[in-house]
Amino acid sequence: MKIGIIQQHNGEDAKANVLNLATKIRKLAKEGSELIVLQELHNSLYFCKQEDVNLFDLAEPIPGPSTTFFGDLAKELGVVIVTSLFERRATGLYHNTAVVLEKDGTIAGKYRKMHIPDDPGYYEKFYFTPGDLGFQPIQTSVGKLGVLVCWDQWYPEAARLMALAGAELLIYPTAIGYDPNDTKDEQERQRIAWQTVQRGHAVANGLPVVTVNRCGEEEGVPFWGTSFVAGPQGELLYEAPIHQEVETIVEVDMQRSEQVRRWWPFLRDRRIDAYENITKRYILE
Repeated sequence: MKIGIIQQHNGEDAKANVLNLATKIRKLAKEGSELIVLQELHNSLYFCKQEDVNLFDLAEPIPGPSTTFFGDLAKELGVVIVTSLFERRATGLYHNTAVVLEKDGTIAGKYRKMHIPDDPGYYEKFYFTPGDLGFQPIQTSVGKLGVLVCWDQWYPEAARLMALAGAELLIYPTAIGYDPNDTKDEQERQRIAWQTVQRGHAVANGLPVVTVNRCGEEEGVPFWGTSFVAGPQGELLYEAPIHQEVETIVEVDMQRSEQVRRWWPFLRDRRIDAYENITKRYILE
């Protein structure tokens, strides 16, 4: 499969951000992309750096303006697009939601972010209700997509449940960067850990992983880019630079997972009879 990824530096003008994305989507579609993945909350600046009730005005319903805009693009260009939106579900009820748009412009499915962080500069618990759709892959014309979002990428349980539900590809729209107060060494350790844990999900589940992050500095917070695609043995097929915008196509052999899972039959050898404690918060001796 030819997978297009767009790593973008957003500005304050949401309309300009969306139009930039549209130009890049058209370019990637013209070059042969079948699936195009966008970064987390791609329409605006990353607004969760502060707690401000007025920022809920950025949210929109699904279906809504963004699904119409990107759905029309998907239909015009004949591509599947993975978007990431601030969903207004009801008054006072909001989600961080990935929406997959099919080649005919319809909504193939959506995923509401399950794991919600609350760190300095990432006050997402103020804005987002945890997802309630579970870990269900989205069936599309290009395959069964296990779409997760950013903070979900640290949790092996999320990747595993997507794999057990038949996902053929793990996808992570992302907005993650450095704490500018950390040392350079600590910043680099965090970035490498972020990539390593996701490559581990690829290995443990025998599936390719596609991660698309934003880049550039937003109100003092530098996002670390480094969008990447890994194969089912964790091998890096592509890695974007830290600071530069990127729109590129990465070819992924979607048949390779079958062979890798034959060599490494982790799903066969799982001891499902011994995992009951996994649903507990903590196990004391």
